[in-house]
Amino acid sequence: MGPRLFYGWIVVAAAFAVCFVGFGCAYTFSAFVPALQHDFQASRGSVSIVFSLAGFLYFSLGVVSGPLADRWGAQRLAMLGMLLVGAGLALAGVAHSLATVYAAYGLGVGLGIGCAYVPALGAVQRWFVKRRGFASGLAVSGIGVGTLVMPPLATALIDALGWRTAYVALGCGAAVVGIGMARFIANDPADRGTLPDGASMAAGTMAGDGGGMPLRDAVRSRQFALLYAACLVCSFGVFVPFVHLVPYALDHGIGRKDAAYLLGAIGVGSTLGRFFLGGLADRIGRQAFLLAMFGGMAAALAIWAAATGFLALAAFALLFGLFYGGWVAIMPPVVTDLFGSRQVGSIIGVLYTSVAVGTLVGPTAAGYLFDASRSYTVPILASAAFNVVAAGIAALAGRQARPG
Repeated sequence: MGPRLFYGWIVVAAAFAVCFVGFGCAYTFSAFVPALQHDFQASRGSVSIVFSLAGFLYFSLGVVSGPLADRWGAQRLAMLGMLLVGAGLALAGVAHSLATVYAAYGLGVGLGIGCAYVPALGAVQRWFVKRRGFASGLAVSGIGVGTLVMPPLATALIDALGWRTAYVALGCGAAVVGIGMARFIANDPADRGTLPDGASMAAGTMAGDGGGMPLRDAVRSRQFALLYAACLVCSFGVFVPFVHLVPYALDHGIGRKDAAYLLGAIGVGSTLGRFFLGGLADRIGRQAFLLAMFGGMAAALAIWAAATGFLALAAFALLFGLFYGGWVAIMPPVVTDLFGSRQVGSIIGVLYTSVAVGTLVGPTAAGYLFDASRSYTVPILASAAFNVVAAGIAALAGRQARPG
């Protein structure tokens, strides 16, 4: 008789914690924007570069950390990543110039999440086949819960301790919790005498799908090119709310605590999207589900363009979070469905370089457009349009995926 608890769920819990710590801390950045602008006498565009640099690094580094995890295992890379996140936050708290914040936060948080995120998600994919969408959704729901919990916590810390000490406190907590949980990540179910989904090794190959394309063949395929293009276009707009929603709310007369709760509302929606929609995708088809997520984010961003009051912005945040969470949850299973689990970490890592470019460009461009026009209307509507285009590319990708 097998163990009472399939270890794959422990791996999911560890990946959840890594996502919670890494992205939860990263998405507190919007709460720090006003203090950084004030203390360093900086424009909103130049402050936005801090987050964009970190985002560019943590998505682009997957092209390195994914292959390293395939070769050396995900646990060590995830532990290193959590250490870097903690150090980056703490060093940002003692920075005395915006350039130093770029280096500390951008490099520390960016490299840290980059080391941990793709390896942790790649490990989860290997432990499941039948419930891969659900398991992946649970793992990345850590991002949603982190987005719910961490920005209000950061705001409270800033009010009580000041922004510098708040960053140091967040950094210490990130290192302790993140490293402790990353220790439970295991790369391959075979190392623990089981097959994916908990099937016994004695049952032969009844549950495995360890084959698949090598990285070289996958990235040269038309299917990968379409998926890459969709993620690239989408990500120009997806991360704009994580930097600019709080400043937008403050500009419309909403208090700082309520503005921070709006980020938390994205976290609530994101958690629901990752937790519930991942399992739904297993039933309705993951390719069709991906198309729906792009369309849903476009609709939500269009609502943001017209929202000014707290309730309207909260509705936007919940809806956007729901579809954003579903998008993040479904990407690793879609990649594994298309290309197999043989080098899934490497393939996901290359795919996420598309998101890295969008993250670098989108929030920064939105900040500078605001500085020039004193309005967010153009960047918000552009963000919605990018997701419409991404939905069209995803529809083409879905047709390409069908046999015959």
